Parts: sequence; structure tokens; C-alpha cells
Amino acid sequence: MGALRAGALAFLLLLLLGCLLPRRGPLRLVSGREEIKAGSRSSPQPMSPSDFLDKLMGRTSGYDARIRPNFKGPPVNVTCNIFINSFGSVTETTMDYRVNVFLRQQWNDPRLAYREYPDDSLDLDPSMLDSIWKPDLFFANEKGANFHEVTTDNKLLRIFKNGNVLYSIRLTLILSCPMDLKNFPMDIQTCTMQLESFGYTMNDLIFEWLEEQEAVQVAEGLTLPQFILRDEKDLGYCTKYYNTGKFTCIEVKFHLERQMGYYLIQMYIPSLLIVILSWVSFWINMDAAPARVGLGITTVLTMTTQSAGSRASLPKVSYVKAIDIWMAVCLLFVFAALLEYAAVNFVSRQHKEFMRLRRRQRRQRMEEELSRESRFYLRGYGLGQCLQPKEGAGEGPGVYSPPAASAVLREGESLRRRYLDRAKRIDTVSRAVFPFTFLVFNIFYWVVYKVLRSEDIHLVP
Repeated sequence: MGALRAGALAFLLLLLLGCLLPRRGPLRLVSGREEIKAGSRSSPQPMSPSDFLDKLMGRTSGYDARIRPNFKGPPVNVTCNIFINSFGSVTETTMDYRVNVFLRQQWNDPRLAYREYPDDSLDLDPSMLDSIWKPDLFFANEKGANFHEVTTDNKLLRIFKNGNVLYSIRLTLILSCPMDLKNFPMDIQTCTMQLESFGYTMNDLIFEWLEEQEAVQVAEGLTLPQFILRDEKDLGYCTKYYNTGKFTCIEVKFHLERQMGYYLIQMYIPSLLIVILSWVSFWINMDAAPARVGLGITTVLTMTTQSAGSRASLPKVSYVKAIDIWMAVCLLFVFAALLEYAAVNFVSRQHKEFMRLRRRQRRQRMEEELSRESRFYLRGYGLGQCLQPKEGAGEGPGVYSPPAASAVLREGESLRRRYLDRAKRIDTVSRAVFPFTFLVFNIFYWVVYKVLRSEDIHLVP
């Protein structure tokens, strides 16, 4: 019985092994497929852009835009550069200028570094700017500014794989530019643009320029109505110290050289011609008083109007400008030409005054002699004999005889010619003195302002 049981048990074992061995292969294949399917389900799928942005800077990311990068650590270095799209509207009365720029800022935010997305950089919608931290940059010498929103917000946001952030924005700015107008209109003005942090001290934020060649770029073909924007632009730092701390500040200086073609045409040449016109009176006969007086008054009034027009577009500064000196000297010359005719007319009429004085003196002498003769007759011959007319009594003292009258006429004519010659000599001298003096002034004026003062301005760093 024991042997039978042992055989039956062995048979059952062999049968069981026979049944299991043929099915082992298929079981392995099925388990392999199941493993492949399970593996395919567990491998990471590519993230959608929306999911990636939510993970990078969304609510589930833990990113807080209120906290700067490297919080409680080293300051954030923000590299800036600007592209000048337009430059103009330089106004002397308000001392400012208008500029349209692309302001670009770049910094590193380690919290925005990523590896999950294949692209090296991401260009994001401007609405995402509210989701990240940005520097609090402002323009220290700004008087007015506005954004551009046509057709959409002119802003650019780009995030790189290493966490670098590029933020670009288009702005139109009206910036203050204190001007020195002593050499106007032959001046060179230096206008600055200052970029400063408002709330972060230098312990948290530092601004710096990009490479010097690329820090300030100008649009090709940019022109200004009255100025030439010189190529050299001075980059520097203007760190500000307030009672709230030390704040980072960078600046760029633009050098504007004024072109005086407009002022030559509108002011210098017309005033020069007015001065020359006033000299025409030196060749007009001195007896033509209406012509000479009318010409002199007309030139003076015209020059006054021209001088007032030159100051209309300028601020009321307390110092003397180059254009003021020119206008003042031109007005002085035309006024001197008017006074010259007054002197000529006065000298030409002096012989009449002199003859009137001589006649008055002669009349007084005649009266004195008559009174002496009357006293002599009263004493020697009595009153009757003095009053009785006698033959030849008309030849007493004080009565003009023909030879005496002709002598007086000759003397008067001689005096008249003498003073007329003096008056004509004044005109003759003025014809040479006025142009020569004005020529000397022109040489001195243009040498000082176009050569000497210009060299001094170019030497200023």
C-alpha cells in the first residue's frame, strides 16, 4: 500500500509538471507585455506650455513676484541698454528734449531656471510681466513719459534656460536738459539721461551698462532739425545719496551741436543788411532831411523788431548770449547812423546861429555908440541943435554903408561855406569809419565765438 501511494504521488507530480512546463513560455510573454505596457504608462509625457508656465511661475510653483532674486543675499545686477528710435524737440524755453527709446533690462533670477522644456528661451506674453519680479527703474530727470499700446503693449519678455530674464519696453520721454546759452546759436549742449532705482538700495539692486559699444544704439538715419547728435556718448554712474540710503544710478550724456543755418538766414543776414542800409544816408544830400530822417528811423525800428524776435524763442536768462551781442551792436550802428545825420544837420546850421549872434553883437555896439554920440551932442551944442536934422546927419555911427554891408555878406558866405564843409566832412568820414568799424567787429565776433569758444567747448570732458 505504501508503494502504491508513493507511485500515485509520483505520477501526480509528473502530470503536474507536464501540464506546467508547456505553459511557462506564454506566461512569460504575457507578463512581458504587461511590463511593457506598465512601463509605457509610467514614462513622463512632454508638458504642455500652459502646464510648464504654471509649474515655473504659477500659483503651484511657489514663485513670489514680491521678493527679489537672491533675497537676503548678494544684490541683483541689472544690465541696461537703450535703442534710440527718435530724438528731437529740443526746446530752449523749457530746457528739455523728447526722445523715443527701447529700454532693455536683463538680470538673472535663479527661480526661473528650467530643464523640463526643450527650448533655450521662451518669448512670453507681456501679461506675464505681472507674474515675475522686475527692477523698479525710473528716469531721474524725467518731466513726462508715456507707454505705447498700439496695437498692443509694446513690451517684450524673454526667459532663458539659465534663469536670465530680458525685459524690453518702448517709451517716449520728455527729459530735463539744463542748457548754457552763452554761445547761442553757436553752442554745444550736453543732455543727460539718468536711470535710477526708486526703492531698492545698492544692497539689493545695482544697475550697470551693457558693453560700451552696445549700451546706447541710435537708429540709422536719425536726424535733428537744428542739431547734430555727435557719435561719442559718455556713459557713467550717478549714484545718489539720500537720507533713505544709497541708490544705484547710471547715466548717458548726449552731445548736441547746434547748426546755425536757420539763424544765419533769419537773423544774422537780415540784421547785417539793415546795418548796411543805414549807411545809405551818408550818400544822401544833407538838405534832404525827410529822406535821411525817415531812413534812419525805419532802420532803427526794424532792428528793434529783429532783436525782439531773436529773444522770443529763448528763456529769460540773466546772462548775455552771443546773439544778444550781435543784435545790440547792430542796433547801436543803425542808431549811430541816425545820430550822425543829427550831427551833420547841426553843424550845417551853425553858420546861421553864428551870423545871428554877430548881428546881435553889432546891434548892441551900434546902440552903445548912438547913446555916446547923443550925450556928446547934448553937452556941446544943446538939445535943439541935437534934435535939428542936418545935412549928412544920416551918416552917423551905426548906419550901414554899402561897403560895410558887402563885407558882412562876404563874411556870412564864408562862414556858411566853412560849416557846410565841416558837415560834408562828417559824412565823408562816416562813409569809411562805419564800414571799417563794423568789419572789425565782425572779425572779432566770429573769431571769438566760432574758433576760440568752440575750442573751449570741445575740450570740456
